[in-house]
Amino acid sequence: MEVILLEKVPGKGNLGDKVRVRDGFARNWLIPQKKAQRVTPKVLEAFEARRAELEKVQAEKLAAAQGVADRLNGQQIKIQQKAGVDGRLFGSVTSADITAALHKAGYDTVEKSNVRLPAGPLKAIGEYPVQIGLHADVVVEVTVVVEGEMS
Repeated sequence: MEVILLEKVPGKGNLGDKVRVRDGFARNWLIPQKKAQRVTPKVLEAFEARRAELEKVQAEKLAAAQGVADRLNGQQIKIQQKAGVDGRLFGSVTSADITAALHKAGYDTVEKSNVRLPAGPLKAIGEYPVQIGLHADVVVEVTVVVEGEMS
């Protein structure tokens, strides 16, 4: 399916690009998230009329993400979980736990989907570098310190 992107999509293109994507990706994610529209002459005409407005909105989102990134960069987030004597956690630290800790620290704009854990949930005590993707162009790294909790 050919779509026109309404914002930057990592790995696909920038605002205004006409790209060919799989039908399911377009129908299930791009179009419902309002990141793209199906290419038709009517849509192209409407897009060109709104291009300046869409570019302004994207610039505002990028500026807001960079402002949060400046405050968040290099932060250390502490999370306590129950752990055994060998340092392994009884549960695990997930992106939801990291998001909750960030909200508690005052970063309310960070969502669970922004937290990137490529190796999966954290399952042991220690310090872990975690990337937070605030925008397609803004990725910041924070240190998550997982501490053992006495029961």
